[in-house]
Amino acid sequence: MKVSASFLSSKNIPVDLKKLDNTDVDYIHVDIMDGKFVKNKTMPFSEMRNIYKYTSKRLEVHLMVEDPTEYIKNYAELNTEYIIIHAEIEDPIKYLEMIKSYSIKCGISIKPNTPVSSLVPFLPYIDEVLVMSVEPGEGGQAFIPESEERIKEIRDLLNEYKINAIINVDGGVTNETVSKCRLCDMVVAGSYIVKSEDFQERITSLR
Repeated sequence: MKVSASFLSSKNIPVDLKKLDNTDVDYIHVDIMDGKFVKNKTMPFSEMRNIYKYTSKRLEVHLMVEDPTEYIKNYAELNTEYIIIHAEIEDPIKYLEMIKSYSIKCGISIKPNTPVSSLVPFLPYIDEVLVMSVEPGEGGQAFIPESEERIKEIRDLLNEYKINAIINVDGGVTNETVSKCRLCDMVVAGSYIVKSEDFQERITSLR
């Protein structure tokens, strides 16, 4: 199981990024919020672009925004492996094609109440499905139990269409809930890691 660490709940981002850089975590999960698609808003890119000063880990950028255009252009400049947009925004395919134009892997994310079948039009474009196991926009929420069944549905869908994309789960992931993610390739953990005394121990407990 790969692990992507979110610093959304961090109280001291530079310090926590340096600590994560000294672990074997696979990715840094960068949550971007515009205050429109979700109610919260994250730091501007002018500040976020400094991530590279504190970590050499590859980035997985999760865009919880209504219009990803400028965000895609900006984050394509960083050490980014995946850029993820939401299935619920207008014209996702346009943005998936834009991400691909930068030779960056594409992800599509769905909220807990979005039907799994809504992913079908995007399957030819994607390298990752990010399953939200909480309502997006805020760290520290509890894992929604029904997410386990949705993960299975998505795995079946990818197999049916012969799509070679990874499944990632984001929200409420801990050593107690990770067993519900056994059909995934990767999990995102935020509070569980950055609010602990031993980042590496927490990362290892999820693998």
